[in-house]
Amino acid sequence: RMRIDATGAVTMPLQPAFLVHPASAQNNIALNSPVAIVLATEIFDQNGDFSSNGFTAPVTGKYQFNVNVRLDSVDTAANFYELQLSTSNRTYQAIIDPGQFNDDLDYFSLSISALADMDASDTAAIKILQSAGTAQTDIDGGAANTNFSGYLAC
Repeated sequence: RMRIDATGAVTMPLQPAFLVHPASAQNNIALNSPVAIVLATEIFDQNGDFSSNGFTAPVTGKYQFNVNVRLDSVDTAANFYELQLSTSNRTYQAIIDPGQFNDDLDYFSLSISALADMDASDTAAIKILQSAGTAQTDIDGGAANTNFSGYLAC
């Protein structure tokens, strides 16, 4: 369960940790309600706790989550875009008002980093909300641009 090498480095191969990204872009996201970000490609999933676009905590603890989402064809007519990291205990948010720009943006990235308290069986997932505007915005499917990761910190 724990490995200590000759240098004293400790690894725990069953320690919950994951890194996932979309398999492709999500085009023309819906307006005025949160849209689940589809995360179909796992880079790694130690302990097998990620499935169906979400993470389920195997044990009670503090989990570090990192979210990066690149939006393409950002509409300046939208009231706002809100990235949401929703856990069973609370929701963390990043928001932008694109109306402050002169023209539609080719792309814009939103990020969230949070140390979240979770009980065993609590879940975490990411969503995006576009309020008003035109349904023209895409979630970029590139692994370097849109990804979700997390691990049990303590």
